[in-house]
Amino acid sequence: MEATEERPAGPPAAGGPAVLGRYRLGARLGSGGFGTVYAAHDERLDRPVAVKVIPVSAPAPERASREALAAARLDHPGIVGVFDAGEDAEARYLVSELVHGRTLDRLAAAGELSDRDVLRVGLALVDALEHAHERGVIHRDVKPQNVIVPDRPRSARSAAKLTDFGVAHLAGDAPLTRTGDVVGTLAYMAPEQADGRRADEGADLYSLALVLYEGLAGVNPVRAGSPAATARRLGTVLPPLQRRRKDLPGDLCAALDKALRPRPEDRGTLAELAGELADGLTAVSDAGGTILAHPLERPRTAALSPAAGRGLAALAAGALAAGAASLVPGAPVAPLAAAGGAAVAVALLPRAGWLACTLAAAALLAGPRPGAALVVLAAGLAPLLVRGSGRAWALPVAAPLLGLAALACAFPALAGRARGAWQRAALGAAGLWWVLLAEALLDRRLLAGSPPPAGWERDAGRALDGVLWPPLTSGLVAIAAVWALAALVLPWLVRGRSAAADFVAASAWAAGLGAGTGAVAEWAGAAAPRGLAAGAVAAGALALAVPRLLPRDIVEHEPPPP
Repeated sequence: MEATEERPAGPPAAGGPAVLGRYRLGARLGSGGFGTVYAAHDERLDRPVAVKVIPVSAPAPERASREALAAARLDHPGIVGVFDAGEDAEARYLVSELVHGRTLDRLAAAGELSDRDVLRVGLALVDALEHAHERGVIHRDVKPQNVIVPDRPRSARSAAKLTDFGVAHLAGDAPLTRTGDVVGTLAYMAPEQADGRRADEGADLYSLALVLYEGLAGVNPVRAGSPAATARRLGTVLPPLQRRRKDLPGDLCAALDKALRPRPEDRGTLAELAGELADGLTAVSDAGGTILAHPLERPRTAALSPAAGRGLAALAAGALAAGAASLVPGAPVAPLAAAGGAAVAVALLPRAGWLACTLAAAALLAGPRPGAALVVLAAGLAPLLVRGSGRAWALPVAAPLLGLAALACAFPALAGRARGAWQRAALGAAGLWWVLLAEALLDRRLLAGSPPPAGWERDAGRALDGVLWPPLTSGLVAIAAVWALAALVLPWLVRGRSAAADFVAASAWAAGLGAGTGAVAEWAGAAAPRGLAAGAVAAGALALAVPRLLPRDIVEHEPPPP
């Protein structure tokens, strides 16, 4: 059943007919050989629905009842749900959920499908078909026209929705056709199905692999110029996918080729195909993509909003400018004025303003306190090196603030929600760098640093030897690796879907973070990290809470930073 539309439908047209006593028909969404689909309104439950109207004169009247019976067995976000069925003297009716989206064939024709999208659709359909097969339902007509891609999928499992179970085979039910009859669509049909033999789970696997092959290669290797020519290709060994797409991962191509083997027993399983699709997502390099990412590819991450990103950077720049002005006796600008000017500059031009403020602060300190100028320069330039992190580049400035509350070890929980593995790791490491340098600038232990030599702020050589160099030679910099690794893996462990699983994962992750930080500090001969236990507890709490504050509809690509 095609319960889809090109645009979200408005209210049904005034005065539209009501069917089955409750469904007010609206705009026509599409039609085919077995009926016409309308947007409709369920007046009893006050919700939008789709209604397929099948005239009593339509061929194969049993399709409607079979689709309803199949849908009654199924409850999956990747399958269009059927709510109701009925008939009157004029037609039979199937009432389903109204899905705002387009079918896979329309998206492909419009050139709006990336390789990643095709693989995500494949994973969602594998999940849906496994659900159907577990309940004794074989679809037997998997094709792009029967796959709806929602405009705003609610989860990775609903990145695509399978529809039209009108020719499905139901275990324990009488067959729809006699032995030797053929149902389905020739260009997507498994060889045994085309021969009139029993079609089982392997037939759906074959059809799905053919849909994905076409999505990646841009051509259906079975379809020919005429039905007869297409039929002659059924049961033959198809051209390997990698022959057409040499840039795709070899294992992915091999998995689809395997699923398209003529003999059902040689095709493997849906689960095996799902594994290669998931692995392929991590290897496929594609700048396009509009569909919600699969959990195996995209963990629960988020970008800072423009306001939050600019606000964080402006706050940090203001603090940096105020601190620099306060360290210079008789500074030409008051600390408060310096803070305000820096904050405004960074709010207007984030990266350029930050660079200008860093250089200005270093220049202001260079005369009376050259050592402090060197450290400020080393700290201020570090966030700018964290490329590709969108608006999160200024996030490391939060690490010293946590350190003031004896919670510095909690910072990787914040860095671990940035987009991209490299960004998370870089932010985690940069956070430690800021903590170690802030210890010298504030003359206060925030984590595990040792006191700098007296007078370092007035001597650039002492600052280099006593502040910047010791973390590298003492081994404290290895904590940066611990924090980077913790930030890197966090979204893969704590996904924000199961509270119980997330609690266990967050607890284990936080314990590992605390233990790793403490072990490295001990190995480096540094003092025991300040607030290690409290920081680890806070890290676990943040790891558990933050993903639940993130929106469920995650966009695939973050806008470039200002």
